[in-house]
Amino acid sequence: MDTDKQKLQNAIGQRVKQLREEKNIPQQDLAAACNFEKSNMARLESGKTNPTLYTLKKIAVNLSVPLEKLVKDLN
Repeated sequence: MDTDKQKLQNAIGQRVKQLREEKNIPQQDLAAACNFEKSNMARLESGKTNPTLYTLKKIAVNLSVPLEKLVKDLN
């Protein structure tokens, strides 16, 4: 059974992936723009890592969305 932490990590990862795909940005390109390894972006999108607020801010900036859009209304 998923813990609350795992559920949140999964939800954030799914949101990042959804927004990235809506903007037709390859995972590799977003990772490079954020100065991350592609493997780190893949882990984040799959919910296997707990991103810091700073990491989420970098992703939001590079997706051209407000930070709130990454975390608003997650269940």
